[in-house]
Amino acid sequence: MGVTTFLIIIVVIFVLSGIKVINQYERGVVLTLGKFTGIRQPGLTIVVPIIQRMVKVDQRTNTIDIPKQEVITQDNVTVNVDAVVYFRVKDAEKAVLEVANYVYASSQFAQAALRDVTGNVDLDALLGKRDEVSRQIKEIVDAQTEKWGIDVETVKVQNIELPQDMKRAMAKQAEAERERRAVVITADGEKQAAQGIADAAIILAKTSGGINIRT
Repeated sequence: MGVTTFLIIIVVIFVLSGIKVINQYERGVVLTLGKFTGIRQPGLTIVVPIIQRMVKVDQRTNTIDIPKQEVITQDNVTVNVDAVVYFRVKDAEKAVLEVANYVYASSQFAQAALRDVTGNVDLDALLGKRDEVSRQIKEIVDAQTEKWGIDVETVKVQNIELPQDMKRAMAKQAEAERERRAVVITADGEKQAAQGIADAAIILAKTSGGINIRT
């Protein structure tokens, strides 16, 4: 193989390595000699090897799972809470240039926001107003991640794990409530039965009286 052929092969490989495909749901952030020089749209595009680098950014809705966080509520109850964050990159340039790893950074901030919000409400509010707690977390996370080109669509608080002793206490309370309701239902049944017997006696008495008059 001659030198010319070898050089042609090298040039072809060089050119082919610069051909990139950007999917419909992606945007390509192009850096030329380390400087931002533009956003490439979906389709076939070419970057100059060595001189240029392209970072693909997925703009579909993605999720971040917030692992269990141990939190002390406002009324001093220790609980474990986890959540999920739904987000989407709305500005690919900021997502690449403003933060080293936007997914990791968003996850860490979401964990901190989860601890802050749940630590400022009591247990009853945490259990009974889960949607409101989720909304507060979303607002806090969204305010920060907007600087990174991230749009937080929603946050869902998922599992709230209570201490074992509190679970037992709540189970006993629920059992006592069921027993109380059973007693009330039984008493109502007996009252209705007694009323039915009394009504029947009155009707019978009237009927007997009418028979005596006719005879």
